[in-house]
Amino acid sequence: MTQQSGAYGDADATKANTDNADAASTGATSINVTKAGTDAELNASIKPRKPERGQRRPWVWIVIAVAVVAAIVAAVLVFNRPGESAPAAAAKNTIDIGLKLPPTNLDIRNQSGSSLDQILIGNVYEGLVARDAKNQVVPALAKSWDVSADGKTYTFHLNTGITFSNGDKLDASDAAWSIDELVTKQYHDAEALRNFQSVRAVDARTVEITLSAPYADLLWSLAGRPGLVFDRHAQYDAKTTAVGSGPYTVQRFVANDSISLKANPKYWGPNKAKTANVLVRYFADDNAAVNALKSGDVQVLAPMSENLAAPFRKDAARYAVKSGDDTDKFVLAFNSKGAKTSDKRVRQAIRYAIDHKAIIASRGGVDKALGGPIPSLDPGYEDLTDLYPHDVAKAKSLLAEAGYSPSKPLQLSLTYANTYGTELGDQLRSQLKAVGIDLKVNVVEFSTWLQDVYTNKNYDLSLVDHNESHDFYQWATPTYYYNYDSKEVQALYAKSLAATSAKESEKYLAQAARTVSQDAPADWLFNYRVTTAWTKGVEGFPVNLNQTLLPLYDVVYRP
Repeated sequence: MTQQSGAYGDADATKANTDNADAASTGATSINVTKAGTDAELNASIKPRKPERGQRRPWVWIVIAVAVVAAIVAAVLVFNRPGESAPAAAAKNTIDIGLKLPPTNLDIRNQSGSSLDQILIGNVYEGLVARDAKNQVVPALAKSWDVSADGKTYTFHLNTGITFSNGDKLDASDAAWSIDELVTKQYHDAEALRNFQSVRAVDARTVEITLSAPYADLLWSLAGRPGLVFDRHAQYDAKTTAVGSGPYTVQRFVANDSISLKANPKYWGPNKAKTANVLVRYFADDNAAVNALKSGDVQVLAPMSENLAAPFRKDAARYAVKSGDDTDKFVLAFNSKGAKTSDKRVRQAIRYAIDHKAIIASRGGVDKALGGPIPSLDPGYEDLTDLYPHDVAKAKSLLAEAGYSPSKPLQLSLTYANTYGTELGDQLRSQLKAVGIDLKVNVVEFSTWLQDVYTNKNYDLSLVDHNESHDFYQWATPTYYYNYDSKEVQALYAKSLAATSAKESEKYLAQAARTVSQDAPADWLFNYRVTTAWTKGVEGFPVNLNQTLLPLYDVVYRP
């Protein structure tokens, strides 16, 4: 099969719209203005008799006044013809953006953390392929690619005229070297290149990757860190700066504080930066972040809780607020080998007991209900919310079958990290109490959760925001902290990875996800949606996936 060339880096972005505070568009935004002259023709045919020196006759003043008014009216009509927009305000050459999680350094090959993907991929570094706002793979450095019939050979055809920000030419040798270094030195996410066998530069514009067996997620993996292309000749400190081929360069980096981006004058491609300077500031404190947006210290803020976003939604004359889709899944895991939760009836009862609509409403109502392990932006998604609807009577009946009653209530503990606050734990305690479950909530330090739950698997219930995309492998890994072991699911997942067509792969994934949901090794409380707020006049800021995918080349600010 052949992937045709196309526009890359398409983002679900903000768009200026004075009629709708939540307006957004997919792709680059622009304002078209018809140019016109401002100097209207004056009728100079009237030639009054020359007045005496130092004098003006009254009717002359009238003629001049009428002419001036006519000129003004003509100018207004030229600029504001019916059906046409007024001229766009001049764009600022700088925009300040507030984000949440700062990177400790910029070494994207060695340092973990989604904050590096968020700010560097697509802005500073580029890969063979990229992801768009719908989480789909699109062309990037490679304008197209071919896949062999057996699914084991991928041939990428690079664009022409590509250079790094230092002026070095980028060709297939750089791409092959980058992938080979990733695998050889086991840089971060190297394990994502499953079944990797070899990579080579066929010629200056052609890269060939060979697999030992088909891997359906190869392209998607290459759209992240594994597919990034680095300058094999450049010498620089990757912890503090970067040499990439993207529309921006790193002008200044202050660890845990800020990153200054500057438009790359040597950028080669279609996504030339629309704003010369972007200052990204990181706020650990939500109130400080909100105050920065109110005061104008930043023009964009992401993410925001719905409670903090409410005042900005109400002030539609000055701000716009939009909630975008993401792949975060708030997973309430049940230990499948727990003394009590190994009983499927108990797990099913908990799922029936949870009122997802109430939980989502308490968070502002923007999150999506999620009935299974695959979010809507990932392949294999199917709406599974009808498998376990809120049903108190059904929950009580299942608990009775399992041997529990009002006189013998089921006692369970919920352990999760304090980064998620206490509200969710309180809600779950209340909802489970209604069906006869006494839930003890333990909110602990992340290090404690990591040791007790993730490593030792010593828990009944646990709560985690799993934000990774394409992470279904968790449910096909018996040693993962869920302790979920289904041979059927493992077989279906293996078939999905070995499939040689996207349609076939998604079919197996959907079957596996339905089986997981039916087995109830967890409940998926909701699919988190990211809320972003910006000052009116900001255009082109990505809304979907902007905590891991944040292309900034389309962003402009016209105050």
